Amino acid sequence: QTGTGKTAGFSLPILQLLMPHANASMSPARHPVRALVLVPTRELAVQVADNVKAYARHTPLRATVVFGGMDMKPQTEILRRGVEIVIATPGRLLDHIEQKNVSLGQVQMLVMDEADRMLDMGFLPDLQRIINLLPKARQNLMFSATFSPEIKKLANTFLNNPLTIEVARSNATAEKVTQIVYKVDEEQKRDVVEHLIRSRDMKQVIIFSNTKIGASRLSTHLEKRGVKASAIHGDKTQQERMAALDAFKNGSVEVLVATDVAARGLDISDLPAVINYDLPYNAEDYVHRIGRTGRAGASGDALSVYSDKDERLLADIEKLIKQTITRGTLEGFVAPSNRGREGGREFGAREGGREGGRDYASRDAERGARRGDERGERGGPARAPRSGPGPGARREKVDPWFLKPYEPTSSPRKDLDATPHAPAKPAKQKLAFLLGGGPKAQA
Repeated sequence: QTGTGKTAGFSLPILQLLMPHANASMSPARHPVRALVLVPTRELAVQVADNVKAYARHTPLRATVVFGGMDMKPQTEILRRGVEIVIATPGRLLDHIEQKNVSLGQVQMLVMDEADRMLDMGFLPDLQRIINLLPKARQNLMFSATFSPEIKKLANTFLNNPLTIEVARSNATAEKVTQIVYKVDEEQKRDVVEHLIRSRDMKQVIIFSNTKIGASRLSTHLEKRGVKASAIHGDKTQQERMAALDAFKNGSVEVLVATDVAARGLDISDLPAVINYDLPYNAEDYVHRIGRTGRAGASGDALSVYSDKDERLLADIEKLIKQTITRGTLEGFVAPSNRGREGGREFGAREGGREGGRDYASRDAERGARRGDERGERGGPARAPRSGPGPGARREKVDPWFLKPYEPTSSPRKDLDATPHAPAKPAKQKLAFLLGGGPKAQA
């Protein structure tokens, strides 16, 4: 379960086991890497490193963090001076290994934190390369908030007779987190999120979006409405992401809009609420998202907004967590009626010559696809958009001549069978003036 102290759970025993090797020597040879912690994201790497350094503050043990998006030179200098504990993302660690900045020949302990996320992000080949460089005799620990069959398969590849410890039922959500979902129109979601923030007077909330562009647009929308918001996602530089996170922690930013990868592993104390602007495509991500609140036994709220198209995603989530999430209603926001029934299929009530209160041009691509599906179900041909302003505008009548296939002429013209004429002499090409093609001088 998220928020149960996994970082301290492996950091403190590692420090205790390494204390016999602790020394104050300045020689790099006296400080080989003995513990390796692999994490999926930069933010989680920084967070784990901060915790390890805090626990090791009064010991001679050295720890450092390496991750991408930053200059390698400062990381290289620290690694070459010698460190006992390295916290790293797989890609950047392999970069340092290839440049011979670090040796893993004396690693005694390997920790894989958030293993399921590393698998989702496609790190399996990198993990295998790193594991092949480690000594055979070592202790392995793998932590994961969810344990899917894929994770168990990964564990079996490098763990020897592992002991499984679960602090909660697999895929369980924290009991003190209140979960509510609100069904609204897709076009209302931004306004609903703003309403939730203001009506509940939220001063610290993480909002999850499925896409980077969605996170940026929602953050911009909230800022224009006077909400102190910032976004973190993969297109932001490491400095921008860390600055946004620091601003969120110190209160200068109240709303952090994030994608799953950017927010994975964030540990923000006393986070009162999270909001799912988009329901995640992967039900397990829902567990990770709402695990940002209600950490270490605290209470919290997990609010989600969804529309008709997200019904299947919600069903998958409830199936995974084995509970029905409370349905909420919001004053001023009416849940969309079930569309697609016989007789009343055409996008809701028609208002002022528009269907559903908006004209065709304002409908997005997803609605367009749905429109095509509906016509296919009725068995009728697809129609072109109406050109007239009223609901009774007619279609242009198509001349059947334009629908006929091309037919070549069956017989050649008679005049072509007549005696052929002598070919005309080709016109003599004029010479350029400089080549003597000008008018001839008269005698």
